[in-house]
Amino acid sequence: MSTPAPILDVSGLCKEFVLHNIDGRKVNGLDNVSFALDPGEHLVLAGSSGAGKSTLLRAVYRTYLPTSGRVNFVLDDGRTVDLAVIPDRELLALRGRQIGYVSQFLRVQPRRGVLDLVTRAGVSRGMDVPSARDAAATSLRRLNIGEHLWDVHVAVLSGGEKQRVNIAAGLISPPRLVLLDEPVSALDPENRESAIELIGELRAQGVAVLAVFHDLDAIARLADRVLLMRRGRVTADGPTGEVLPMLKKEEALL
Repeated sequence: MSTPAPILDVSGLCKEFVLHNIDGRKVNGLDNVSFALDPGEHLVLAGSSGAGKSTLLRAVYRTYLPTSGRVNFVLDDGRTVDLAVIPDRELLALRGRQIGYVSQFLRVQPRRGVLDLVTRAGVSRGMDVPSARDAAATSLRRLNIGEHLWDVHVAVLSGGEKQRVNIAAGLISPPRLVLLDEPVSALDPENRESAIELIGELRAQGVAVLAVFHDLDAIARLADRVLLMRRGRVTADGPTGEVLPMLKKEEALL
């Protein structure tokens, strides 16, 4: 049986920042990062604060424009594009439908209601409105967002509620590649468990996940593979059972 081709192939990725407020000096955020991600695979980026994990996610999503390197992504029609260099209009068309990004913060129009927000996310990915609304309701219930909050403006929600709404919107009719940046950081144990279960189900749907987690338990449960980073470089890349002990040892030394 043939091995599926990677959906994402990152090669020699570098990101240099110029510190204009500190004599214009240059700092490497990413230094020659390379890895591949298969369809349905869950790869977790791990390492201490400042290792370059979130920078890598943003470079793949092109919130940060890479300084050099390739970010090859296989489209649903089989074509391969380099996310680092394609025109902005083409990149924006891929966001949401084929590539999703869920951060730990919810940034939306302040007067948008909870159910409306999640429903619109489903519609933007090709669902009809009734199906999107049903799927949104199911996700919100699973993430313990009570119906009394569904018509409330998201701006008045607590941090944990906003994070759960963010997850619901990001994972409804999920894109083929989902980028997660600390999506459960503000959640209490019960709601964290619900979110982890929902994220774990993406594997069976063939959704590739590239995620940042600091929670070792979440890494152990969700990751097929771990990419250990330090100072913008990859120091280890392998199955979770092999790399997680290295991460635990590194954290013990901090």
